[in-house]
Amino acid sequence: MKRRSIVGMILIALLMGLVGCTSAGSNSTDRTVGTGGSPADSGDLKPVIYLYPLEDNTEISVRLDYDGNLVDLIPEFNAENTWNVTANRDGKITFEGQTYDYLFWEGDPNYSYDFYSGFCVKGEDTEKFLNEKLAILGLNDSERAEFIEFWLPMMEKNPYNMVSFQGSTYNRGAKLTVTPEPDTLIRVFMAWYPTDKYIKINPQYLETPLRGGFTVVEWGGNKVK
Repeated sequence: MKRRSIVGMILIALLMGLVGCTSAGSNSTDRTVGTGGSPADSGDLKPVIYLYPLEDNTEISVRLDYDGNLVDLIPEFNAENTWNVTANRDGKITFEGQTYDYLFWEGDPNYSYDFYSGFCVKGEDTEKFLNEKLAILGLNDSERAEFIEFWLPMMEKNPYNMVSFQGSTYNRGAKLTVTPEPDTLIRVFMAWYPTDKYIKINPQYLETPLRGGFTVVEWGGNKVK
């Protein structure tokens, strides 16, 4: 009897140990990337749209036709795929009695981004790199600051970051139609991923837009891997 009792106790202990391992494994999964503990959200993150009309209280319609699944909108559309708003020269947007600094959306695309050309940047050099490239792409000081505030914590502690600013692929997949038509439309979308080693890539040529008149600016990004 004693031997059977001892065997039974050993089996119970082994079973409890297995349950403990399973529970520990399930609790160890978290949504972090790299070494910085940043959110590992995938998809098109924080595209934000700024409106700078030439006159206050300008009525503007912004339509987003997205090839993918929209997961967040602030504010929600008030027409089919469309925000109907009024905006002032300082960029303040009024939507159904509420004031916003920008229109916000996020989504999961049905298409892939390319890295035919781009930049492989040391994590420690990322802030300087972004300041330089975003200025070339037409973002002003406050827009650059908000872009960097959002993305830099996910990038600066990686050994390297592979970066490619998207053009036609993004413009087709997330078609933006603004009425009245803006004099300047700037869309900056950064596809990127962290890498442990330097990867050779064709340098990307970036054009500087002439910013003037009624201006619409959008920035966002996607951590693709």
